[in-house]
Amino acid sequence: MALRVLGLTAPSKKPQPWWWGVVALLALFVFTIPLYLDVAELYSISNFLVLAILALSMSFLWGYGGMLSFGQTAFFGLGGYTYAVLALNTGETTSALLIAVLLPMIFAAILGYFMIYGRISDIYFSVITLVVTLILEKGIRATSGDQYVIGSVRLNGQNGIPTTPSLQLPWDAKAQLDIADVFYVAAGLLFVTYIGLRLLLLTRFGRILVSIKENERRSELLGYDTRRYKWLAFVIAGGIAGLAGAMWGIWGNFVGPNMFNLNQAAQVVIWVIVGGKSTLIGPIGGTVAVQYLTDWLGTQGVGQVSLILGIILMVMVLLFQQGLLPSAGIIAAFAKDRLGLTRRGRAS
Repeated sequence: MALRVLGLTAPSKKPQPWWWGVVALLALFVFTIPLYLDVAELYSISNFLVLAILALSMSFLWGYGGMLSFGQTAFFGLGGYTYAVLALNTGETTSALLIAVLLPMIFAAILGYFMIYGRISDIYFSVITLVVTLILEKGIRATSGDQYVIGSVRLNGQNGIPTTPSLQLPWDAKAQLDIADVFYVAAGLLFVTYIGLRLLLLTRFGRILVSIKENERRSELLGYDTRRYKWLAFVIAGGIAGLAGAMWGIWGNFVGPNMFNLNQAAQVVIWVIVGGKSTLIGPIGGTVAVQYLTDWLGTQGVGQVSLILGIILMVMVLLFQQGLLPSAGIIAAFAKDRLGLTRRGRAS
């Protein structure tokens, strides 16, 4: 109950007016960020926002659908490469961005159909998605020859596609967005994704999806086709990850095979665990916190960043099993209850 009051669990009712006020203030704050940050800081923050979209796809699928997928980076990379290839071949970036969302959804629909309707167990689900991700990475790395061309775009193997264009204005193909504009687009897409998922979880689909995560057998006995709901959740999460991949290419003007790799797949899991997989807002905070720490450690000359992140993950699992934000909500509720008991004790 305490977590629901704080908005840190699956929403059970429509947001109250005060909630929209908080969202409006937060949006106003985000709008002013480019006014007092330099270009380098804007690049970092924009990267955090893009990766937070990827984390949301994992949070939705794992935290609310009960499916731990290491394939989110597969859809992430597929979205990035789709955007780069289409934008460079057609010179039009808006449609490329849309198709970069659609193609990963189609791939997720095909892959998810065989896994979910085949009733693959949870552990094999995670393993298969990981294997698919690694296969795609190996396949992309093997495309260094001149024969690996899509249209006029060379895939370049390990070197990736370093000429990925930034997003253009739909009404002016010659006007590409600068980093401040990319920041606003990333923030806007993150906001829309968060609100969209939150509202989706309020629907009948969302409630049934959460019930399947809690007890799939009981949901089946109630007459729900659990496979269809899980499959749809997998497809939606694939599209969100594809959107993040396309935005990452727009942000960095580059896509490469590292978008698919095991380290990236593990990082997404870490972001969600740190923030709290039972929330939507938590993984956003977890992504920003972990990536900021990673960048800061890099500037300090620390060579074993992955080792430090592994230690952080271990501490989080042992001490804050529900993640930082849910744990903070529990602590705040406990302190509030204790304070109320103390006041009542003094009054008596």
